[in-house]
Amino acid sequence: MIPMTAVTQESLRVFVVEVLQAMGLSREDADIFGDALIFSELRFHPGHGQGVKKLRRYQKRFSQGLFDPGALWEIVKESPALALVDAHNGLGTVAAARAMQLAIEKAKVCGIGQVVVRNSTHFGSSAVHACLAAEAGCIGIAFTNAGPEMAPWGAREGAVGTNPWGIAAPTGLGFPAVLDIALTTAGKGMMRWHADEGQLMPLDWALTPEGEETDDPEAAMAGALLGIGRYKGYGLAFMTDVLTGVIGGGGYGLTPYADPEKWDVSHTLIAIDIEWFMPLDEFRQRMDDFTDMMKSRALRPGFTEVLIPGEQEARRVARKSVVGIPLENAVLDDLRALGTELGVGAQITVIGPWEDDTL
Repeated sequence: MIPMTAVTQESLRVFVVEVLQAMGLSREDADIFGDALIFSELRFHPGHGQGVKKLRRYQKRFSQGLFDPGALWEIVKESPALALVDAHNGLGTVAAARAMQLAIEKAKVCGIGQVVVRNSTHFGSSAVHACLAAEAGCIGIAFTNAGPEMAPWGAREGAVGTNPWGIAAPTGLGFPAVLDIALTTAGKGMMRWHADEGQLMPLDWALTPEGEETDDPEAAMAGALLGIGRYKGYGLAFMTDVLTGVIGGGGYGLTPYADPEKWDVSHTLIAIDIEWFMPLDEFRQRMDDFTDMMKSRALRPGFTEVLIPGEQEARRVARKSVVGIPLENAVLDDLRALGTELGVGAQITVIGPWEDDTL
């Protein structure tokens, strides 16, 4: 088992925001990015790699001048319901959060708002941005393209990205319904986790460079990823590139991440105002009724309950908010070293060893 340590949520957030400011971000942008990283640490398995372990990667890019912490966020064109934004190679998480806020504002006027962002970078978890809309009484939809890690069905080389989706809707259950999925069966973060744990992985995750399915995570990390549902995942990833980079005039297919100085990632953020259709409380009641329908079905052998999308993650958030956020010891050590290098005064408060198998 990979050794891990539990730390307090608040101390980690304060530390992260100070580190980001030391890298050159404004306090506003550091808050947006810091909240997104903590959101991911609370909701996801550490192997997904969407949380604070990315800070070192960002610090290296900032120090090399490959990211502009003060990049212009430019509305190139807009209508009452639509907008096209150029992120000018700035932080994708910040650019997407601002784009979703603009989409929400348009939805409150038109019933729906859609913003396409081009010339951006990695935007983190899709759920981060979709949930911004759910908090505002909308259904939120967030798409992004990514580097060409997925093989088109029948090929052995990557040509489209994991191209994740996030869809979030309010409920009356105390948490939103949230679908947050990559369009590959798994990502390389989980493959690294399996490799570090000394475990084999399922055969439908990836190919070797020769195009053979493999359960060896080390061999798989040199090859291309496989789509969810085989050819269906590839089809969805292809169309996600259409909905982001192709229509936005940005990168798509082989382009994103090809140039280390210009990642050329594209996103689409959509907000649908629920009040245009019905009162928000009525929608929440209908969502709760829909949930009850799912949970009332007879169970398969080996299952104890039916969950709706986002319920497992909501339980993680509730639990980690009480017992702390687990960080790999190597990640915690690197964060502390990074803080020292940047002259950050904030310290991460340790609760103790993480001894629970539940992540």
